[in-house]
Amino acid sequence: MRVNIRVENYGSFKYVGCSTAGVMLYEGLSKIPGVEVEFNSREHDHDITHCHTIGPGAFLSQMRAKGSTLLTVHSVPSLNNGNLAVASLINKFYKPMYSRYDGLITLTDYSEEEIHEMLPGKKTYRMTNCVNRDRFRPDKEKRAVFREKYGLSEDDKVILQVAQQTPRKGIYDYIEMAGRLPEYKFVWIGGFSYGAFSSEKKEVERRKATAPSNMIFPGFVEDVAAAYAAADVFWIPSYKEIMPMSILEALSSGLPVIARELHEYRSLYPGIAAYYEKNDDLIPLLADDEMLKTAAAGARGSVERNDMNNVAKMHVELYKGILA
Repeated sequence: MRVNIRVENYGSFKYVGCSTAGVMLYEGLSKIPGVEVEFNSREHDHDITHCHTIGPGAFLSQMRAKGSTLLTVHSVPSLNNGNLAVASLINKFYKPMYSRYDGLITLTDYSEEEIHEMLPGKKTYRMTNCVNRDRFRPDKEKRAVFREKYGLSEDDKVILQVAQQTPRKGIYDYIEMAGRLPEYKFVWIGGFSYGAFSSEKKEVERRKATAPSNMIFPGFVEDVAAAYAAADVFWIPSYKEIMPMSILEALSSGLPVIARELHEYRSLYPGIAAYYEKNDDLIPLLADDEMLKTAAAGARGSVERNDMNNVAKMHVELYKGILA
């Protein structure tokens, strides 16, 4: 079985979750006997061409592929509100682009519903995102190095988010809560993956410039696993998601996760420590050290099913079924 994993992972796009997911799946597939997997191959005679992004490279691979073509749906039109400045324009491309693939892999029920509303009768398959549990794990050495680099002491309680700096991801909430909770350090890893097309970029930059001193913006970092290792709590305030890689990475790193109440989270991430709806509700959760300690102890075990090697095997079975 020959498989081509196609991902637009150049420039800042390599930090986007869909790119990370494609790379991890490739790593998992490369370990399975009988699977000849390539990454961004320029050949087009594979049995399966599996795309994770919808940029020009993926489009050309899909168009020229001689075998079956699949796309993992990491984005749907409704997800672009508050994330892209030109969401209404970009959203017009989803239907013609997604319709070209032989099948679509969905990650959640609501994204599957949106696909079927847009493309009635389209063949879809359900799968999960994966995580490299060997890379994302507690690491005392990386913790110390990262904290020293960014002026964080071992006594600091560090609250982390890893995401694009957009309103949908909750960056305004992070800045607000940093101001209200000066006893903690707030770290936001990430930047503007879509450049000038990022939603409210100028306003986000303005608020970052006036953010309190206990909030740090390192931007994109090469070893994001070190950021997770350096943190004490992972707080994800996103207002809408499909299946963010960051939660899997945080849980795999042994972090307690606090998330905004989104209905899909409860089935996707059984290891999440606590949910909240309003920012006021977050304050007692961050202060509950006993709850956070208990959650941290079970975090890694909760994502064992999402280990990239397990998920790669699931994909191989899917590929076999399609080819049969």
